[in-house]
Amino acid sequence: MINRKQFFIFSFSIFLFAIAGAQPKEGQMAAEIALPSAAGDTIRLSSLKGKVVLLDFWASWCGPCRVANKGLVKLYDKFQKKGFEIYSVSLDEQKEVWVKAIKKDKINWLQVIDAGGWETPTASKWRVSALPTSYLIDKEGRMVAMDLEGKDLEKALKDMLGD
Repeated sequence: MINRKQFFIFSFSIFLFAIAGAQPKEGQMAAEIALPSAAGDTIRLSSLKGKVVLLDFWASWCGPCRVANKGLVKLYDKFQKKGFEIYSVSLDEQKEVWVKAIKKDKINWLQVIDAGGWETPTASKWRVSALPTSYLIDKEGRMVAMDLEGKDLEKALKDMLGD
């Protein structure tokens, strides 16, 4: 039989574990990511401070990701000159397949890869459990929204960067 004190400690431990395992939240500073691009140079998420950034987790084999890329191409073209950047992290396991998808989808924003699928350190750190997953990050590096798409993402960008 467990007493109240043991029950409290057990409950509190479960609560802390749940918080530690949760995805990043609005208002938190974005954790650093430093990964290689297709060219092999390391690109840091923090190098984009001062811009509004969409941190986008995707993979070439993810159908919904590929559909989302089409919409992102249009939004990037519209807002890039106003201070918008996309930092896409691929969880592909093969660099060649990833590079081919970049070309086919006509992606011209920052692309990095953490080859290895779901088991990568970056996917674990950001608690990515589905693709696509995205975070909108303000100019100071704080997360302001998660998984915005289409008109909702466009509205947020207009609010943050102007029409």
